[in-house]
Amino acid sequence: MKIIHTADWHIGKRLHNFELDEDFQLFINWLTQIIQQEQVELILIAGDVFDFSNPSSHSRQLFYNTMIRLQQLNCKIIITGGNHDSPAMLNAPREILNTINISVLGGMPNDEAEAILPIQNQQNKIELVVHAIPFLREVDLRKATDGISYEDRIKVMQNGIENIYKKSIDLGKRNYPHLPHIAMGHLFTAGVSPSESEREIQIGNQAKFEAQRLGNGFDYIALGHIHKPQKVNAAVPAYYSGSPLPLSFSERTDEKRILLLDTAKGFEPKSIPVPNFRKLIRLNGCLNEIQEKLKNLEVDSTLPSLLEVILEEKDYDTATEDTFLQIINTFKHPHAKIVKSRMIFENRVLGAHELFAQHEHLNDLKPVEILDKMIASQKELKEEDKNHLRQVFHQLLEEIQSE
Repeated sequence: MKIIHTADWHIGKRLHNFELDEDFQLFINWLTQIIQQEQVELILIAGDVFDFSNPSSHSRQLFYNTMIRLQQLNCKIIITGGNHDSPAMLNAPREILNTINISVLGGMPNDEAEAILPIQNQQNKIELVVHAIPFLREVDLRKATDGISYEDRIKVMQNGIENIYKKSIDLGKRNYPHLPHIAMGHLFTAGVSPSESEREIQIGNQAKFEAQRLGNGFDYIALGHIHKPQKVNAAVPAYYSGSPLPLSFSERTDEKRILLLDTAKGFEPKSIPVPNFRKLIRLNGCLNEIQEKLKNLEVDSTLPSLLEVILEEKDYDTATEDTFLQIINTFKHPHAKIVKSRMIFENRVLGAHELFAQHEHLNDLKPVEILDKMIASQKELKEEDKNHLRQVFHQLLEEIQSE
């Protein structure tokens, strides 16, 4: 059986207030061609289907249209929720989607058996089993009392993750012995390289999980959550497919991809690069260098290129600042647009009102980014208090997203 592993679509994503819907539609056009060429039978989408827990009606329409297109290619589709997804929102149409061979698990079901999905081949014979485990929220993992310390709570969460996967594979092996088992997960595993676009990592990056703890019961682990494509240190083949589109300027040099498994050959996936539909370009330098780079800018992508422009000067000068802002505001190019700009003066300390970069829009900021800025400004807070604030904040955020 041929299987595509993808994740982190982030439908509705805006890159510094610039919508990426066209990029996503071009990706789906390309993906349908790959599915047909490779005769793919199963698609795994490992979380973060949407960028917001309450996506716009346009984003939902884009998602449903995509599901119809993929389902028409006679593929089984399995979707698990990510930390950006609302379990209730994803699960709402699941009964309808089930009728067209699309399985959705927005959140971890109360009955673990519901996350274990036997997959039939074209001869209606069960060929493999998928353990469709969505992003595990603290409500799924919390077993401790109110008096437990922060460090112990993290251990409880890590143990909870391990136990859920262990229970799933134990049950799967009992019910479907002698068959391959594939796990889906939306996790932050230890040793991986995140990017700027995934700052809402669980508990401020402190709940990272050692993938070795998942054991060797699975034949393959299809991961989402980290946008940079990479292999994970685990007892079996475990990979982040990465996001199919660059979602921040820190991802501009990543080779975006999907992963293709051919179980007839084994469980080491083949990486298929996603075409670069739009270039993200970062320009930095002094004022004269910025002017020269913008003047001689060359772009050759299908969609207009997006620019991040960073002014770097040694000494602060109001005339330099004014000139830079004028350059940014008057820049025009038929195939490029500046979506982010900022100024760095080596010998100038920023005031509190300048903590965020120039031209950074409020809807670009994640809740945890604003929290971290607030915590950083409170110099009198002890590290233990900071950690407790982050912990409580994430609990509240998860409750709001779940609702």
